[in-house]
Amino acid sequence: MIGQILATLLPVFLIAGCGAAYGRFRTPDIRSLNTLNMELFVPLLVFAVLADRQAPLADYAWLALAAALVVLGSGLVLWPLAKWLKLDTQVFLPPMMFNNSGNMGVPLLVLAFGEKALPAAIVVFIVEMLLHFSVGLYMLDPRTSLWRLLRMPIVFASLAGLTVNLGGVPLPGWLLEAMNTLGGVCIPLMLFALGVRLLEIDFSDWRTGLLGALLCPLSGLVIALPLMLLLPLNPLQLAVLLVFAALPPAVLNYLVAEQYKLAPQKVASLVLIGNLGSLVIMPLALAAAFAWLVPPA
Repeated sequence: MIGQILATLLPVFLIAGCGAAYGRFRTPDIRSLNTLNMELFVPLLVFAVLADRQAPLADYAWLALAAALVVLGSGLVLWPLAKWLKLDTQVFLPPMMFNNSGNMGVPLLVLAFGEKALPAAIVVFIVEMLLHFSVGLYMLDPRTSLWRLLRMPIVFASLAGLTVNLGGVPLPGWLLEAMNTLGGVCIPLMLFALGVRLLEIDFSDWRTGLLGALLCPLSGLVIALPLMLLLPLNPLQLAVLLVFAALPPAVLNYLVAEQYKLAPQKVASLVLIGNLGSLVIMPLALAAAFAWLVPPA
């Protein structure tokens, strides 16, 4: 089991480390790189996975519901605690709710459970992203228009992929292969960009960061564990949900806080220390998944 965990985590942190090393000595335009990733490579992968008729999406409906409940439930669970600790809920709660399902989650799940986990990883990623750019932006600014969400390439790709799959529209294999090849670029690129982005974040307000590093995975697991008992999920989906619930805050929280000018340095500490804390949390989550949830091959 230790070998499985190391084989899963070492590539994740090695690729992110390469990004950090490159960003330390060069100054790559990571914003443009991320824009290219989120507007082209990620939507292509999302469409290809969702449109593939060999992945019946109806089988992932309960997983999508569980992922949504984990995201929203984390905020509800931590809201009274944040109020009691006199923390700014606009600053503290979004990083606790919206986890690193893209930069870390998709690559980690594929490395841990193989290509068969990719549809499930994409499903929880899409759920988290849609909630982040709807509920999350509304939390920061209630005047945010939902039209902004509908204009996102990943949302359009998701709707198109769902339409093709559920409508039984056959797509030529060469087209899906081309999309999968281009879309596959996004997985290592997410990790590389994560490493570069972490260089921009400092340790200011480290106490709040330590608190978030503990509460982000804990709140997710508090919601996920009962759902794992109640919902009809297969072993692989249970494993994906467990790992998803334990993921650290998304780097995107920092970028959004910076855009809305809502204490970006505090959010930066939550993101950085939370992702460093994943060095401890993720091996434990993977150990539980490998030991209890994924049947031996």
